[in-house]
Amino acid sequence: MANKDRYDVVVIGAGPGGMTAAMYASRANLSVLMLDRGIYGGNLNNTATIENYTGFKSIKGPELAQQMYDGSIQFGAEYAYGTVTNVEVNADGTKTVSTDMDEQFVAKAIVIATGSEQRHLGVPGEEEFSGRGVSYCAVCDGAFFKDKPLIVVGGGDSAVEEGMYLANLASQVTVLVRSDKLRAQPMLQDEAMKNDKMKFIFNTSVTEIVGNDTKVTGVKTHNNQTGEDGTMDADGIFIYVGNVPMTKQFASLGILDDAGWVKTDNTMKTAVPGIFAVGDVRETPLRQIATAVGDGSIAGQQVYQYIQSLEK
Repeated sequence: MANKDRYDVVVIGAGPGGMTAAMYASRANLSVLMLDRGIYGGNLNNTATIENYTGFKSIKGPELAQQMYDGSIQFGAEYAYGTVTNVEVNADGTKTVSTDMDEQFVAKAIVIATGSEQRHLGVPGEEEFSGRGVSYCAVCDGAFFKDKPLIVVGGGDSAVEEGMYLANLASQVTVLVRSDKLRAQPMLQDEAMKNDKMKFIFNTSVTEIVGNDTKVTGVKTHNNQTGEDGTMDADGIFIYVGNVPMTKQFASLGILDDAGWVKTDNTMKTAVPGIFAVGDVRETPLRQIATAVGDGSIAGQQVYQYIQSLEK
């Protein structure tokens, strides 16, 4: 194991919440390290266009990620790659953060900002055809399906937004909705319903994803009202049926609820002193860029106050 580098704060995750926490903490003259398993920005990099973040009428997700990152490091915060595999609370109250890069970092406080990932359907064929027609990211994979028929599974904001993005590329986008109505915001629904290349089928669940030796060819379906089973052809299946938290590495800390979300109070504190959580990883009623940034600003200030209390 490499030597243990020491910081005031380690921020685990460099999405909007994590970057904001890093900015506030480093601006308070704390030494800060941001750790992320990939490029900074998190899910911003998988978002084509953002129209609901104050200050921008419209901005590309990767562009906003870059601007946030530039702001997050301007006061000295550092950034490094690495998937966190374990967090241990030491006898003196410090925290040791271990990564898959065979590195350890010791900090007085940590901020968990690992976010969430797309929930899988859990049907036959889903894992088999992942990367061969099954996708959870329209921005990442949509270009592979130009002028092809696609299926989007889901009825919330993400399903409708990504469906509209795919409609600019595909020949037809069919949205399969398990219930009898969409859960997406009314404005998104209105826009999508006006798109000639989008079709909505309600009360329909996907029971299996089918294909040949090389790629997806369609899905098997079940009508939840009539009980009728059917099939539908498509070259790609894009799945948006909710999110699950990325928190397995924190299970031993005793800060998760039964579903795996991190429990905090309204100051982003967990049950463990010196451990905070922000953004989509948190047990919260709304998961948006704006709420993650708000969480991050609170956490950054609370981290400063916590470390100040240790020095009294």
